[in-house]
Amino acid sequence: MSDAAQPTAAEVRAAAEAVKTALDRHLAAVERRSGEDDPAVYDAFNQLAAAAEAYDELLYDRYDEVTPFEIPGADDSLPPYTGPEEPSVLSVLIRRDYAVAEPQRLMAQARRVEAADEEGAAASGTVHGALGLLFGEFEPDEIASRHKEFGLEEGDSTLWVTAAEETAEPGEWLEAPFEQVDPQRVVCRFDVSAVFDDEFDDDLDADEEDLDADEEDLDADEEDLDTDLETDPEGDLDGEPDPDEDGEPARLGADRRGP
Repeated sequence: MSDAAQPTAAEVRAAAEAVKTALDRHLAAVERRSGEDDPAVYDAFNQLAAAAEAYDELLYDRYDEVTPFEIPGADDSLPPYTGPEEPSVLSVLIRRDYAVAEPQRLMAQARRVEAADEEGAAASGTVHGALGLLFGEFEPDEIASRHKEFGLEEGDSTLWVTAAEETAEPGEWLEAPFEQVDPQRVVCRFDVSAVFDDEFDDDLDADEEDLDADEEDLDADEEDLDTDLETDPEGDLDGEPDPDEDGEPARLGADRRGP
């Protein structure tokens, strides 16, 4: 970068002050939070992330230096929120992935639904038809909680709550319900994935390795103690002489005589 394009020292200082201000606002929002998903906390988090990123860039451009800050998910998740501060219209988008682990169980459940509906068309003979029957009969949340009963195996899932300015007209988006999602209007999101379980397992494995190492050290200490007791059965590990029968310390060597 040329000298002309570099930010000034004053600009870097101003960016640092912006980080301090955003940090104070974030703490204040956390202290006043009204619930787990308080939008004020979410907004303060985004402002702090943006301020920290701007400061980091200016610091690097001016001084070729970086900060130790890392905002979780700032690079690969959602962009900063730009929707209304007080959303009056919401859209909830849910995606849940399943694997058909036991097709026979799936179709058996569909046959039970058919048996209870005398007027229903026979469709349980194929996986395709069984899926249509079950998802038409049960709510998605019930299938999620009972997926094993239906022969399904859970995959990743995500839920996005997005804000809108006004309610859509009936049937307006039904032809393409997921094509016009604006990530900058996502108020909050919740993800479930085996990836997170793997990360947790990795942490547990690391803790177990540390515990194993501690146990090995303890075993080694016990072996050393056993060895010392074998070589010094009286337990004189402190190097002090044993007392004699009168209770006085035994003398080392002959008494010293005077002239």
